[in-house]
Amino acid sequence: MLEILYQDEDIIAINKPHGLLVHRSSIARDASEFALQLLRDQINQTVYPAHRLDRKTAGILLFSLNKDMDKELQQLFQNQQVDKKYLAILRGHAPEVMHIDYPLKKDNGVIQEAQTDFKTIAHTELPFPSGRFPTSRYSLVEANPTTGRMHQLRKHFAHIFHPIIGDRPHGCNKQNKFWKEHFEMDTMMLHASEITFKHPKTQNNIIINAGLQPEFKRVLEILNMENSI
Repeated sequence: MLEILYQDEDIIAINKPHGLLVHRSSIARDASEFALQLLRDQINQTVYPAHRLDRKTAGILLFSLNKDMDKELQQLFQNQQVDKKYLAILRGHAPEVMHIDYPLKKDNGVIQEAQTDFKTIAHTELPFPSGRFPTSRYSLVEANPTTGRMHQLRKHFAHIFHPIIGDRPHGCNKQNKFWKEHFEMDTMMLHASEITFKHPKTQNNIIINAGLQPEFKRVLEILNMENSI
């Protein structure tokens, strides 16, 4: 059963697990379950996804409960009137704070502006060699994408050479292999932790938070960063 984080007569939000697709897709024919269908069956009501999360990303996923609200929420996201926060575990020791302004190219070749702000919550390392370094270093960060491009955080963190652990194809293959072989972990360490927006109908300020999924918690424990959040 999906964890419901927020619900009113027009909007519902869930805490999506890692590995769950938002809806049916031709590019992931191996999947048998989808958030849209699971939520629809759980509440016995049609739902409309207001935005997307990658399959391997966990956290807050927002749905509308009617077509009118679907249009309103879609407009909020298009107008960048939704504040989103993510938690991510990166390779290496990332800067304390950073603004990434790096345009991204769509599949059709169109270039889109893209900006991400992030701050580092904690640094750590494991006593395992990584390339020419005697240890493997990691960072726990909180990221705020001010634009909403496909795979934006994944591409932005790869661009600054601090890719998200478990990311494919934008991440570090050596690190991903290390985590799979040593800890049986191949989940991407990206979690949509908070979303804030003004309710289109009531104009109330809505803040929704999502707790971490078990695999993210397990990785934090391995890295001795479970008390950092």
